[in-house]
Amino acid sequence: MLKIFNGKIIAPGGLIDNGTVLIKDGIIQDILAGNPEIEGAEEIDAGGHYVSAGFIDLHVHGGGGHDFMDNTVEAFLGVAETHVKYGTTAMYPTTLSSTKQDILDTIATYQLALDQNTNGSQFLGLHLEGPYFAMAQRGAQDPKYIRDPDPEEYKEILADNKVVKRWSAAPELKGAIEFSRYLLSKNILPALAHTDAVYDEVLEGYQNGYTLATHLYSGMSGVTRRNAYRYAGVIESAFLIDGMSVEVIGDGIHLPAPLLQLIYKIKGADRIALITDAMRAAGMPPGESILGGLKNGLKVIVEDGVAKLPDRKSFAGSVTTADCLVRNMVNLAGVTLAEAVKMITETPAAIMGISDRKGSLVKGKDADLVIFNSNIGIQKTIIKGKVVYQSVYSSAKV
Repeated sequence: MLKIFNGKIIAPGGLIDNGTVLIKDGIIQDILAGNPEIEGAEEIDAGGHYVSAGFIDLHVHGGGGHDFMDNTVEAFLGVAETHVKYGTTAMYPTTLSSTKQDILDTIATYQLALDQNTNGSQFLGLHLEGPYFAMAQRGAQDPKYIRDPDPEEYKEILADNKVVKRWSAAPELKGAIEFSRYLLSKNILPALAHTDAVYDEVLEGYQNGYTLATHLYSGMSGVTRRNAYRYAGVIESAFLIDGMSVEVIGDGIHLPAPLLQLIYKIKGADRIALITDAMRAAGMPPGESILGGLKNGLKVIVEDGVAKLPDRKSFAGSVTTADCLVRNMVNLAGVTLAEAVKMITETPAAIMGISDRKGSLVKGKDADLVIFNSNIGIQKTIIKGKVVYQSVYSSAKV
């Protein structure tokens, strides 16, 4: 038995001050008030810090100088071991638009890395971002790989699929509705992304499975005019469709404080998943970097807390980490700590259909926890009852 005591526990029913979490065999056994005696238990003193469910990142490309599309086991493990230091206990490794062979290589590498990942954030499945996007909304995605959904291609990629859990695409493209229906038949979540759709196209997509908006505001249309008439774009559609969940890059740069506040006001914590969308430069010093794989990625510049294309006309990815997302939602958006934590724990778990085992501190769920101070400084990251990361500045005692 592992006993974590003297913590401010962020539980679904509210904050438990001076609470205790009991863990056995990697599973939460109980959440208790006070500090009960548990004979023979290993003890961790949380030091009066907050204890929450582990952070779940639905959308992450890299970190620590690595990108998943480097397609090496070393890169996969390096990304996982970087983000675990910032409270991410589970993640969905994410691709960029690329060739079919690159995607197949990423799938193969994921499977090789899965069993070797013992010291980093857990891999819960792959998120394929692209290549079925609208050229006008490609952002930093390489245009030479952008194309319409190809049934022969995506059926080959998903043959005997066990690891792809989500695929982001533009719902207005030719064949995109057929594509989403195929994904649903494979128990894969379709998400809309890098799309120039208008409301009717978004609604049709939503009704056919596109229930998540990838990085809201980034790579998507707003109010637009066609033949002098105004149309609601993807942004407005995501707000209007109550059942649509949205991702938010909460680095405070992709979306400034007023937009973070607006999204929260309209969608609420139950429909917002905080994501890093981090590229390889996350956790690294500023300077030149590469977006995507080393073999065929795009050169970028990291400055001012964000990656930019060399001409500085567009952002080229985030370099944020999960702890910053929570901190920014509290400090910039004025959200309560409990609601900010929910947006990176319980809500992502619900979106991906894993709430039965992840996302909240509840008896019977996986013992994925984070201990952090009042500034969201990570003290310990615990995955399935194992301390995977401990800050050298931690005052929490084992």
